[in-house]
Amino acid sequence: MTQHAEFYRNAIDLNRYSNGVARRVIRTYNEVILDAAERLAILDPETQTAARLRAILLQLKESLATWSGASTQLMIEELQGLALIQSDFMTTTLQGMLPPGSTSIVRTVEISPEFAQAVVSFDPTQANVVNLSDPLPGQLGRAAPRVALPQGVTLTLPNGEIVRKAFQNMATKQAEAFGQVVRVGLMQGESSERIARRIRGRLNREQRGSAQQIIQQGGQLTAMPNNQIRAIVRSSVTQIADAAMEQVALANSDITTRYRYTALLDSRTSPICRALDGKVYKWGEGPHPPVHFNCRSQRVALIKGFAQQALDEQPTYGEWLVANPDQKVKVFGSKTKYFDYLTKKYGPTDAVRRFVKQDGSEVTLGELRAKYPSVT
Repeated sequence: MTQHAEFYRNAIDLNRYSNGVARRVIRTYNEVILDAAERLAILDPETQTAARLRAILLQLKESLATWSGASTQLMIEELQGLALIQSDFMTTTLQGMLPPGSTSIVRTVEISPEFAQAVVSFDPTQANVVNLSDPLPGQLGRAAPRVALPQGVTLTLPNGEIVRKAFQNMATKQAEAFGQVVRVGLMQGESSERIARRIRGRLNREQRGSAQQIIQQGGQLTAMPNNQIRAIVRSSVTQIADAAMEQVALANSDITTRYRYTALLDSRTSPICRALDGKVYKWGEGPHPPVHFNCRSQRVALIKGFAQQALDEQPTYGEWLVANPDQKVKVFGSKTKYFDYLTKKYGPTDAVRRFVKQDGSEVTLGELRAKYPSVT
């Protein structure tokens, strides 16, 4: 496998992993909205009272607060597991880049049990906060450094919000939005049932399909929040994965000191990612994903002594997959024929970008563990 191929394969897996986590959070959010919409729809216009409406809104507010807390806890558990996987992935990838017999020089990094709790929950406005891209304090010796984050390292979303705060704000805003939609609808003479239909869209309790399909079925108070949830999850997955990998790189400065920013897997190829794509930076100094919501760019480690010309002459991931059909099937599975179609139409390199943009496949944390076994 080429130097970049492992990172691209990992990016596809991370995209599928974020799809699955996002769908879980989206479904639990939608269940809260559907419950409130169903209670609203059965109100008798002849007997409905302000007190009954207030009861529905109060219950919605409480349910969304519960959803916010449960979603935050889910993210803590998922991201903690992901950090462990990505640390091992970076370690084994560095080992694979070295000549035979020299893999033992790669240092491992221990991810503490407090890692995800800190990055999801800590308030970045408090004192003594450092960024995930900052070097670990002290010297990184031969022993495995422990990422204990005693000073409250935090994962901040691209707009500056931490994950916990993002979910809390969403719960508050959507409860207020529900009340506003109901009040305006009633003032305009709409029936409770019609207002409820607008709120829930075409969603039902089963909510089958991918996250994107669920979003497309959504209504006034589900479609946009569902998109926001997916953006929060994707951005968090990107940043926690990148942060864990960077710690391994920093612990192995005798092997890699630089990385190449690669934006090929960005779903929208944003202007900022286009500008950064292909640029080389030092670990701990340059930009790190996510640089915007839904960012799926990668930082690819560069091994010391690896010539730039040799790097530029490597095939792209799409070209490498076309040349290795067995690996292509492992990556795309039942969707291999669709990738082949995209390759014929757009070429192998652009086919990867287009596939990832449209891929709604999902993998669980357990499936990721099976793909990226522990180095210990």
